[in-house]
Amino acid sequence: QVQLVESGGGLVQPGGSLRLSCAASGSIFTIDTMSWYRQAPGKQREFVAMFTNVGKTNYADSVKGRFTVSGDNNKKTMDLQMNGLKPEDTAVYYCNAFSALFVKDYWGQGTQVTVSS
Repeated sequence: QVQLVESGGGLVQPGGSLRLSCAASGSIFTIDTMSWYRQAPGKQREFVAMFTNVGKTNYADSVKGRFTVSGDNNKKTMDLQMNGLKPEDTAVYYCNAFSALFVKDYWGQGTQVTVSS
């Protein structure tokens, strides 16, 4: 089993920045990729950014150029630096870890990000 804990959410004004962090524990050797997802009120959960076990990254078009994902593949930690935040970025942000060995997704409890003046 894998446990994920997010931190770093909060309230920020439009144009501001926040940094989210995710730390995995448990059977972290089984994790292949770690990702950020978000879910706004009344909307489906959507992909935000991915960090793979070989250091590759991928982003949703809506955050390219504003968000940067990074991580430590040995420790299975992952950060999301969010700059130029917009009100439409308001959502609960979830950390995800995928294990190809068990073909299983793991989720954190989520952290609220609110962008408002």
